[in-house]
Amino acid sequence: MHAKIRLPNSGHSTPSPPASPLRSPRLRHPRAGKSSGKFQFAVTNRSVAQRIAWIVLSVLLRRQGVFLFAPLLYISGMLFCMGTVSFDVVVPDVIKVRRAPGSVYRSPELYAKVRHEMDADNSSSDAMSSVWKHTKGGDWRPCINKFSGALPESNGYIYVEANGGLNQQRTSICNAVAVAGYLNATLVIPNFHFHSIWRDPSKFSDIYDEEFFVKTLENDVRVVDSVPGYLMERFDHNLTNVFNFRIKAYSPIQYYKDIVLPRLLEEKFIRISPFANRLSFDAPPDVQRLRCLANYEALRFSNPLLTMGETLVSRMKERSANNGGKYISVHLRFEEDMVAFSCCVYDGGAKEREDMIAARERGWKGKFTKPGRVLQPGANRVNGKCPLTPLEVGLMLRGMGFGKHTSIFLASGKIYDSERYMAPLLEMFPLLQTKEMLASAEELAPFKNYSSRMAAIDYTVCLHSEVFVTTQGGNFPHLLLGHRRYLFNGHSKTIKPDKRKLAVYFDNPKIGWKTFKRHMLSMRAHSDAKGIELKRPNDSIYSFPCPNCMCRTNKTDDSRKTPKP
Repeated sequence: MHAKIRLPNSGHSTPSPPASPLRSPRLRHPRAGKSSGKFQFAVTNRSVAQRIAWIVLSVLLRRQGVFLFAPLLYISGMLFCMGTVSFDVVVPDVIKVRRAPGSVYRSPELYAKVRHEMDADNSSSDAMSSVWKHTKGGDWRPCINKFSGALPESNGYIYVEANGGLNQQRTSICNAVAVAGYLNATLVIPNFHFHSIWRDPSKFSDIYDEEFFVKTLENDVRVVDSVPGYLMERFDHNLTNVFNFRIKAYSPIQYYKDIVLPRLLEEKFIRISPFANRLSFDAPPDVQRLRCLANYEALRFSNPLLTMGETLVSRMKERSANNGGKYISVHLRFEEDMVAFSCCVYDGGAKEREDMIAARERGWKGKFTKPGRVLQPGANRVNGKCPLTPLEVGLMLRGMGFGKHTSIFLASGKIYDSERYMAPLLEMFPLLQTKEMLASAEELAPFKNYSSRMAAIDYTVCLHSEVFVTTQGGNFPHLLLGHRRYLFNGHSKTIKPDKRKLAVYFDNPKIGWKTFKRHMLSMRAHSDAKGIELKRPNDSIYSFPCPNCMCRTNKTDDSRKTPKP
């Protein structure tokens, strides 16, 4: 049976040098019986070590090879002098170590210094309306082609286990769709692996609209919710009996054709577990097309999640009436486990140190206490690896021109020591909201104990904000970056700060508000300039949908203008 693939596929010796003379003509020894009194006095009054050194020196001086030993003689002479001469050195009681700029958390000092001038600054009240000015690269529109007509006979069934959190699982689903389509296989609805960190037992249908997913892909990839009974009988209805491929991360699509397909044709049913990041970012256009179709068209949140998310979007717009319904969303990663994992030091003193040690031991037993492991919080901060505190986010946004009356939606987990760290951010932005503030406890009850469902609500509210601010990286902001480009004509409308520069600015309380603000406005403009970027080899289509998932708009043809999201 032939597999149906839907993609185009002597020896002369060197003479010895003349012998060296036995003695140097420059050295004249006293004749026997005529020794100098001074010489005798010098030798007899030297220590044993000094006599030996003198003898060695005399022998070397008799030889012409002295020039070969000149460096050694120089070093020996220096050591000899250092051993016979004493130096009085005054050592200070305290040695001051000059820390690298940006290595210390001093943001509270900066806030205290600039707060009055910052509150008095009314020169940037229109920041929300002027934040996005960059138009280089033109407008883009979604242009994912779909097949029509019947699919060829399937080569077998593929079952994958998507691991990780919400957005890592999302990439797993899209990659599985691409692999199944490439191999002309039938994809079983992916199973979500229960992770010890996220601890969310949600199934595919709890997070996504399963019926819509299957319907959207029906002409491109077969998707079913289970494997036929007659086929499961071959494996005693036990998934553990099904052959499981252990595939390396970021494997090329050719690997699936050369290695996976033959086994699929033989068994008619295979497993791939785990499946996170098991397909290379770089792939043929048709594989990328299937990824785009799955991510941007087929994956829609389940009705309960979509309804809750859209409700909160409406409430945020109502609270942002003074800005024309526009609001900022911030993805803040300052949960206890994130702070602990970063190994950064803030201003919490002994309590913070104890909390972080305990959190590291709970989450990563022994990882940070291995012999030879050295924690370098200062280096981490200089390299931009420390999570921004709520205070630092507030300072940055105020410096970028967003005033006190700007509406902010904060997407995050439980903030570490929230009562203390959130206070300055709320002072700077009193209109700040979270999903817990926008919705009642009763409304959030169905999602409260499910981390992926709560993250899906945050994702929806962030997706539709005028400005999205990412502070730490990870799958959540990376997928949002691409999804927002897909919705907003190719522009991500995302502020991605340079945390290395921020560390230096925050560590300088003498910087002054005007200078600090100038740096922040420059950083904002840089994010704007980077809003429209094309995918390069080895970039992800989940962050860079242009040009694989989108086409440049022909501005002279009004019929091809990008539809509004």
